[in-house]
Amino acid sequence: MVQMVNVTYGTSKSTTNSLGQRPMQARTYAARAAQFLLLKAPPAAGKSRALMFVALDKLRHQGLDKTIVCVPETSIGGSFRSTDLTSYGFEADWEVDDCWNLCLTGEDAGKQKVKAFQTFMESNARVLVCTHATFRFGFDEVIKTTGIEAFDNCFIAIDEFHHVSASDNNRLGVILRSLINRAECHVMAMTGSYFRGDADPVLRPEDEDRFTKITYSYYEQLEGYAWLKALGINYEFYKGNYVNGLPGVLKPDQKTIIHIPHRGSSEAFDDKFNEVGKILDLLGSHEGRDPETGFDLVRKPDGGLLKVADLVDDGPGRDIVKAALSREIKGPDGKRDDVADRAKVDFIIALGMAKEGFDWVWCEHALTIGYRSSLTEIVQIIGRATRDAPGKPRALFTNLVAEPGVETGVVTDAVNDMLKAISGSLLMEQVLAPNFKFYRREDGDVRAPMGTDDEGNVTIGVKGLVEPPTDRSREICEKDMNDLMATAYQEMDRRVLSPDTAPEVATQMVLTDIIEKRYEALDPEEAESVRQHLAAHMNVLTLARREAERGFAEGQAPLSGSPPKPSGDDDDGEPASAPNTLLEMVRKFINVRDIDIELIDSVNTFQERFEVASKSLNSELLSHVQSAMVALRVNMTGDEARTLWPRIKAFRAAEGREPNVHSANPLEKRMAEALAWLKAEKAKRLREGAI
Repeated sequence: MVQMVNVTYGTSKSTTNSLGQRPMQARTYAARAAQFLLLKAPPAAGKSRALMFVALDKLRHQGLDKTIVCVPETSIGGSFRSTDLTSYGFEADWEVDDCWNLCLTGEDAGKQKVKAFQTFMESNARVLVCTHATFRFGFDEVIKTTGIEAFDNCFIAIDEFHHVSASDNNRLGVILRSLINRAECHVMAMTGSYFRGDADPVLRPEDEDRFTKITYSYYEQLEGYAWLKALGINYEFYKGNYVNGLPGVLKPDQKTIIHIPHRGSSEAFDDKFNEVGKILDLLGSHEGRDPETGFDLVRKPDGGLLKVADLVDDGPGRDIVKAALSREIKGPDGKRDDVADRAKVDFIIALGMAKEGFDWVWCEHALTIGYRSSLTEIVQIIGRATRDAPGKPRALFTNLVAEPGVETGVVTDAVNDMLKAISGSLLMEQVLAPNFKFYRREDGDVRAPMGTDDEGNVTIGVKGLVEPPTDRSREICEKDMNDLMATAYQEMDRRVLSPDTAPEVATQMVLTDIIEKRYEALDPEEAESVRQHLAAHMNVLTLARREAERGFAEGQAPLSGSPPKPSGDDDDGEPASAPNTLLEMVRKFINVRDIDIELIDSVNTFQERFEVASKSLNSELLSHVQSAMVALRVNMTGDEARTLWPRIKAFRAAEGREPNVHSANPLEKRMAEALAWLKAEKAKRLREGAI
């Protein structure tokens, strides 16, 4: 098991204001007059209710006629059903007639829902909830008869906004761009993900500049929770099929969502129904299904009864299970009975469902089987467990993945998959951290080298840091760092993992490439200022962790120059231990007076985290992983590799080992590279069925 992130929160309490708004919702409501709003907030932060507050103000006080709420799938539409707001201090309730919540009637019904969309636009009704698909098709039908002006004076809210793309092939993106350019409607975009995960931006830069941005971080969210105070992110490895690895990670007493592998992936080893059956067998003895909810009933060895919602079975019974989940999780009135509701569901098993927008507050453990190529998907899945609820002090995300498959020869794919897993953990670590703001620190600067500004940002002075020279570069440094870090962790793979890659290559050349690709109009000084701020955000936690691990493992003094405390008591009479929050780690182990841009550029975060993950693998697997990594970067022809093969065999016979790629002997190093190339080529031919 590799524990990538383990963070504890709890220094502040979140309270609602006189309008019944949590801090993020109040921050969004304060910007309600903006024509175009872009809200970036984690899953479970309360974005749906934030939208209700803004929409009601626009309908009641800003003169808009209609609100259209668009969600990616029908299951999310329940988050926007009628909601009592006046009991908590707001001036009006959110009311949506069931006939205008087109998500309550099951899956998209094609022409029937598009016709309902058209009827809504022609009626006096004020609020509609529909899927992205219904909005796309409905929009096209409306403009055929009425024109785009039919959407003038409408408020259009797009949930899970990362489904939009600036690409001309993304219909929702094209529609949005046409509405923005016409500038006669209001738009609110909401997302819990920081990027799409592909090469296309969500918005074109010129369009994004027109949006007022509200950003609420995971750190702010978890700091304000009343019950949930700790989050862990782990990676577990299994051999054979994934069921072999489940006993070590599946806890019958933890409320858990299990996401089984995508069909067609290497981790999917059987028919999906049989895989679910094997999971149920691990939990206990199957006793049938509840006729009212459709939940599987499983008797645990200790006699307890588990209620398992199977969302993998896509037969006629799934609608019963989905309806029961919606009913049992929140109750028919949308309110919770903390004791009764927690007992209604124990496990949910899903395939391609129960991710974004799925609201089960009792979920303590999100167990995902198989690698996920999209960091957006990882963030969304983690969000299923990070909802605050009584009796839930800790949440856990576990990614159960296959060890590099030596027996199948698919080591190269395993290396790339591991990179994706590491990318996910690095991204989550950054969005779980407080918001760091870096400034240029000069000799004799009287400001504290590390402090907190009026907005709660942690400020750190860095010697030699290039300050943003323009408003545009300053805005990027202040508002786009999470997006840039997500992109960097997605793209910084092979180029930064090679043993012979200097850290400066990763932090300078690779980051510069990413920034210049995304912001083509920046001049060199602007780009370098953004690069340095991005490198600082990515590496400050790694610097702290490096010193923390060195200090606790070797008893050495951290960068602060103060000796490590003995294993007895600390200043407060409590046993000394490692810092349990990311911010504490930075405060304890970094002497910010000594931080300069050269120190920041000397860190290759990706390489160091890969080494952490590698510690969980045995030497045989590590040798194959290393071989695959060498093969990814080696410049070798088949003729040269085959010519060196007799010499490689002779070397192994004489030395009793394989040639070492790190050898000081150039010929031995070249033989090692040839051997890596040959292994990779053989694995490729095996996959293609050539041998």
